[in-house]
Parts: sequence; structure tokens; C-alpha cells
Amino acid sequence: MLKDTYSESAKSVTNIRNTITRVAEAGSWDQRIAQIRLIPLNHGTNEHPRIYAEIARLLYVPHLAADFAYIHEDHFYGRKYFEQVYADAFSATEGFTKVTEDKLTSVIEDNPRTLLVFRTITGLTKGEFAHATIMAGKPISLKPLKQNKVDAMERNGTATTHEQAKVAAKTISQVIDGSLFGVPPGDLVSKQAKPDTENGWKSVKLFAADGVPFSLFLHQRHYGGAFRQILDATSKKRGDLIEDAVEALFMENGIPYIRTGSANQGEIAARFEVRVTPAPDFVVFDNSDTLRAILECKGTNDGGTARDKALRFAKLRGESNRLGGTPLIAVLGGIGWARVNDALGPVVRDTDGRVFTLSTLSAMLEVAPFPSLIGLAPAP
Repeated sequence: MLKDTYSESAKSVTNIRNTITRVAEAGSWDQRIAQIRLIPLNHGTNEHPRIYAEIARLLYVPHLAADFAYIHEDHFYGRKYFEQVYADAFSATEGFTKVTEDKLTSVIEDNPRTLLVFRTITGLTKGEFAHATIMAGKPISLKPLKQNKVDAMERNGTATTHEQAKVAAKTISQVIDGSLFGVPPGDLVSKQAKPDTENGWKSVKLFAADGVPFSLFLHQRHYGGAFRQILDATSKKRGDLIEDAVEALFMENGIPYIRTGSANQGEIAARFEVRVTPAPDFVVFDNSDTLRAILECKGTNDGGTARDKALRFAKLRGESNRLGGTPLIAVLGGIGWARVNDALGPVVRDTDGRVFTLSTLSAMLEVAPFPSLIGLAPAP
């Protein structure tokens, strides 16, 4: 009896290995999909997670991009722009030695972009600085600056009145000298207790003249979060990265599609009978307005988040089946999907292996139904 059990176990391992080999050695994406679709027929459900996870690890993980290694460019946050504005602020204040409130008012009124430098010295975000102008300006009946005005001054140098420059200068002066917020209670520490402002303008002048030790520079990066401001500022671009790439591929190759959003959910439901909410990121159709594929984009660098996002594909698989087997396609990004057992493996299962990344995106056009759809929509 024990021998029979061992033989069955060995046979199971061999069958699993053979299935994975057939999937891995498939000559095309469509053949790979066909092999993956045979898994439920050839294996018991207890074997499925192991098979899908190994296929995911072998065939899909190597193509996941480490997108945490890159940031989107943004002129406003670029070194060149900041250095230009810094040079203006440095020159106008004679190396931050002429920093009376009246002088700062004059500098900011003449060149509103310099507010970027002075605000950065205070360590306040644009929203925080705008709120601080309420505190500084109210006692002398100066109108505060709104956050969008602060942004416009720093980014575009938009025209600034004397009163606007004055409230900005007063806020900067009172933040730097420690009079605006007062002594923090308990174990709190003021944001001005940082090396360049711990002694007010005196320490600003010192660092401006002598430079910042490398260890201190690195500590501030560690303390403040590497690239945090630029990452926050470009979060929308990062969130749309995969969708934008898919849309560019479809447009370039004349694939009829609709990119879904909050405004067209009703249209997707009425036109294509897609009832899942929210609708998938893309619906693909032909010239007879027949739904041919649904596509979902998901990016994450966190394994736990990937696991949670995988549940979305299970829901979409149910909708795909309800629609008569409309192909479900995943386009994934980020190393979070390297978590194969309960994240990428299930997505491979739910899409029958139709999983693509930015590095394999063009191969999607080789998979049904795309070869028959190329050129149906006029290229832009």
C-alpha cells in the first residue's frame, strides 16, 4: 500500500513537470495559452496552485520591470531649474546675508520664482506654507496665499503684488526666527531644528558659503525620504504608465478600443453588456461592435498589494465567462508581482496565461483576437 502511494506521488510530480515543460516550450503565445487551458482537465485542483505558480515564476517573473528604479522627469523638480532660481535668490540676498523682511518682500515681488528657494529652506510643503501665511498675515490684515498661488509663483513666476510678496516674506521670516509656531510641546521637534536653519539665517548663510558635508546631505535624504517630493508630484504619471503604454500600442496598430474611466462606465455596460464594476481598463472590439477582449492593467512593487490586486482578475474572469469566454488580458508592472503563489500565479490562471508586461507588450498583438483586429481603427 505504501509503495502504491509512493508511485502515485512520483507519477503526479512527473505529470506536473511535463505540463510545465509543455507550457514553457510552446512555440507561440496562443499555443502557450492552449496548454495552460488544459491544466484543469489534466490535474486535480490541489495541484493547480503549484503549477500556476511555477509557470508564473518561470515565464513571467523575468519580464517584470523594477520600476522603482526610475522616476518621471519634471522640469520644476529638475536640478537645472532649481539651480537657476537658487542663483537668483543667492545673488539678490548677497548670499543670504540681506534677509530682512523688507528685503525678502522686494526679492519675491521682483522675482516670484525665488519663493521656491525660501520655502524649501523653511522645510514646508506648498500647502503647509500657504496655511502658514494665514497665521503670519492675519494679525496685520494681509490676505493669505492660496496653495495654487504659491505653486504659480514658484513654477511660473506669475505676477505678484506687493501685499502677496509681503505676506510671503513675513511668513518666511517668522518661520526662520521661530516666532510663528512657537516652542513645540512634549517631545515634538520643530522643522527648523534642521542643520541649515537651527541658528536661523546665520546657519543658512554658513551652509550657503561653505557647502554641506556629504554625510549631512545623505542624512537629510534618509530623514526626508529619497525622491519623495518628485514621486508624490508625478504619482498620476506613474499610475497611468501601463495604461498609457497599452493605449499607445493600440493607437499605433489601429486596434479598436475604449479606455475606460469614471465618465464612460455606463457606456461600457450598455454597449458591450459588461456588468462588472468598475469596468476593465480597456475593452477591445471589432467593426461590428462585438466585444473581443477585456484588459486590465495593474502595477505594484509590494507583494501584499499584488496579492490583493490579483482578486480583481478573479472577478474579471467570472465576467469573462459570463460573456461567453471573452479573452481576459493582464498587463502588469512592478516587482510586487514576483510573489507567485498567491498573486501572479492566480492571475496566470484567470487569464489563461495572457499576462504581459511593458517589456513583452508588443507580443500581445500575436495573441488572439489581436491579429484579426490590427488596422481596423484608423491610426492617428
